[in-house]
Amino acid sequence: MILRELNRLLKEAVEAAQRAGALPAELELPEIILERPKQANLGDYATPLALQLAGKIGRRPLEVAETIAAHFPAAPMLAKVQPARPGFINFTLSQEWIARQVDTILAAGETFGNIDLGKGKKTQVEFVSVNPTGPLHIGSARNAVIGDTLANVLQAAGYDVYREYYINDRGTQFDNFAATAYVRYAQALGIDEPMPEAGYFGQYMIELGRQLAEEYGDTFLHMPREEATRQLGEIALERTVAGIRQDLELIGVYYDCWFSERSLYQDDTFQKVMEILRAAGMVEEREGAVWFTATKLGGDKDEVLIRSDGTPGYFASDIAYHYNKFVVRGFEWVIDVWGADHQGHVPRMKIMMQALGLDPDRLTLLLYQLVTLKRGGEVVRLSKRTGDLITLREVVEEVGPDAVRFFLLSRAAESQMDFDLELAKEQSNENPVYYVQYAHARIASILRKAGDMDYSAGDTSLLQHPSEIALIREMLRLPEIIELAAARLAPHHLTYYAMDLASAFHAFYRDCRVLSSLPEDEAITKARLKLVAATKLVLARVLRMMGMSAPETM
Repeated sequence: MILRELNRLLKEAVEAAQRAGALPAELELPEIILERPKQANLGDYATPLALQLAGKIGRRPLEVAETIAAHFPAAPMLAKVQPARPGFINFTLSQEWIARQVDTILAAGETFGNIDLGKGKKTQVEFVSVNPTGPLHIGSARNAVIGDTLANVLQAAGYDVYREYYINDRGTQFDNFAATAYVRYAQALGIDEPMPEAGYFGQYMIELGRQLAEEYGDTFLHMPREEATRQLGEIALERTVAGIRQDLELIGVYYDCWFSERSLYQDDTFQKVMEILRAAGMVEEREGAVWFTATKLGGDKDEVLIRSDGTPGYFASDIAYHYNKFVVRGFEWVIDVWGADHQGHVPRMKIMMQALGLDPDRLTLLLYQLVTLKRGGEVVRLSKRTGDLITLREVVEEVGPDAVRFFLLSRAAESQMDFDLELAKEQSNENPVYYVQYAHARIASILRKAGDMDYSAGDTSLLQHPSEIALIREMLRLPEIIELAAARLAPHHLTYYAMDLASAFHAFYRDCRVLSSLPEDEAITKARLKLVAATKLVLARVLRMMGMSAPETM
């Protein structure tokens, strides 16, 4: 990767200057920062290293920059190493070297852009995990897209990634769900049953009740109410989880594991956790309940583990589940993707880690903000079909899975976002999904028109046009983008990069004729076809990392 090579060369330059006595021998280097200058004429990369060092050694920053530049080792990738006021060092890549990278990209194939940031660290990404009490709405879909794309990015960055959905299949919410299923079933059979206060009033539960009545008749009306509710709850749970699975598959989201909350109580996990917490002095019994004494470790308040009626609370399950993740299954790093309304739970989760004797930094809580659906500027709040919240399935049916994924990924997780349904359907350059995918389809069309022309021996040194070089430069950014997205847990950077790469290709297509039947153009045609093939590979890689298709035609 270019940034890592520049980092290495900078360290060599400083060491060479130290050996020559031009810089103090005892000088310690800070973390090296490399960034892209805002003005293209300043080069491809720049570092403020001299500014960082100048204060430590009592010299002018520009003088330190000149010293480092004077001792910079020769590197084929660099055309210029220039000190610049007030104390930057600017680097300009060699155009000849850039052109040769087309062959490097093609040789790497599907692995181009991969880095070894994670070094195989066993990492779990748990995402969506909404209560299985109804279909997924568009807000939960943002969780799905962020979590799944982040998992893709982390895999490309060298992590061993495991995707998981946590099924909340016990507790108060599930009990209310089961009670609602019974009532809607009975109502479908003409029984005047009142809805429970904490029941689920959505249209989907009425439809579920009707289906259950059609399939089972009045079978459950002849059972004791408690048993009928239990059995109907199980059937409803199974169908709802299957529906959630199908909805997620519509946008290409699949899991390695669907983990049942109940399993934590069916084996000895919960009991083990309680023993650990008691041994650590983190449990107290008062007011008829069992409490986790978070205040002992700096928490704002203690948390209920077991309610006064003897049932474990939500936090008890959280602790047992994370014990299972870290201790039983041995994940080195766990990322939970949660809605921003869970912000208040973050401190207690970190304290929970301490109480279990685990490093809190091994658990990351990635929070995302809400989605506002719009149609041409007007906010859309309810489904036209049912009058309920708008489901993921409805949006996919209207705009397609690729648009759903791109738009839901296009802002940082911590930013609220607007999803314009009309824009998502537009077949114009105003629609970023169309703009990016059209670039891939255009590339595929060029390669089809080239037919069986063998361009494998194309001479990439002929690629000298500014638009050709700009396109290759953009492709070479992919490892940087993967590192940025992985290190900051910010997969939205892929959408901006996809736009930049598509833009660079469209400019190349405008400025450089690829296919020509003239004999004198054969060499440049083959070189450009090589460039086009490399661009197709990189653009498809980015699209697939975002969970989108790379269309051959549009």
